[in-house]
Amino acid sequence: MSEKFEIFNLDLKAGSTLKIKGKVSSDAENFAINLGKSTNELGLHFNPRFNESTIVCNSKCANCWQSEYRDSHLPFSRGSEVKFIISFLGDKFRVKLPDGHEVEFPNRHNYDKISYLGVKGGFKVISFKQD
Repeated sequence: MSEKFEIFNLDLKAGSTLKIKGKVSSDAENFAINLGKSTNELGLHFNPRFNESTIVCNSKCANCWQSEYRDSHLPFSRGSEVKFIISFLGDKFRVKLPDGHEVEFPNRHNYDKISYLGVKGGFKVISFKQD
């Protein structure tokens, strides 16, 4: 079953942090955490893919995907409960994985504020906190 969690009026500025805790479904092929202005304008598309044993990060501009960044460090599995700490640092995004490994991705669109958060796929959000 595909879950969906969206916030359209998020007020995330540079220096802010999001903590997202959730449960990966036992049959998940992948899931995505998206941050940006809308579903068509994404500064960060964070997409763990279990079938490829990799994490894909990307951005989307005017509904067009840009070049992918891949990190083969996938320290969690289907059926597990995980917490991600996403820092919006102005020039880049930093995602801290459950084992402490960090994935960094540039802020390609130079966003100064993030208003959209979307989580979809095989991940059920349990708690969400903005600092």
